[in-house]
Amino acid sequence: MAKTLKGRKVAVLAVDGFEQAELIEPRRALAEAGATVHVISSRAGKIQGFKHVDKGDAVDVDITFDKAAPDDYDAVVLPGGVVNGDAIRLLPQAQAFVKAANQAHKPIAVICHGTWLPVSAGIIKGRTVTSWPSLQDDIRNAGGTWIDKEVVEDGNLISSRKPDDIPAFNKTLIAQLSAKAA
Repeated sequence: MAKTLKGRKVAVLAVDGFEQAELIEPRRALAEAGATVHVISSRAGKIQGFKHVDKGDAVDVDITFDKAAPDDYDAVVLPGGVVNGDAIRLLPQAQAFVKAANQAHKPIAVICHGTWLPVSAGIIKGRTVTSWPSLQDDIRNAGGTWIDKEVVEDGNLISSRKPDDIPAFNKTLIAQLSAKAA
């Protein structure tokens, strides 16, 4: 695979309870395309992944929110997982990170329950997104339009519904980040 993203840095924001495939697979695809990928969380060490409701693998945190600067990254990935999505949306530093990336028109790729963070960060109003179906009321209440589609691209915001959508999600994210690099 061509290293189309060489020199690009991507932040993956997550806490304990992330959906394993929704963090691991985008991180792998981005790295294979040449990007440097950092997992950013609220604490150092490891965070626990899940495969739906079963405990999965833990991943290393590369940097914590208090040390990470949104300006240092070219894109943001927000994996889902009910526990992760519900917890991370309450973190002011995570909200600020997403707001800053959005204001800079950087790609923000969100999947499944990860959409709760952009809702809480206030960047959904007037946007069309998809997510896990149970979030559609939250999205509509935040002023967004929810549609049931494998991947939705609305400006810099890329969204998908579930792990089955990851190939289309990764392809869209890499294409958008490659276009920004050109």
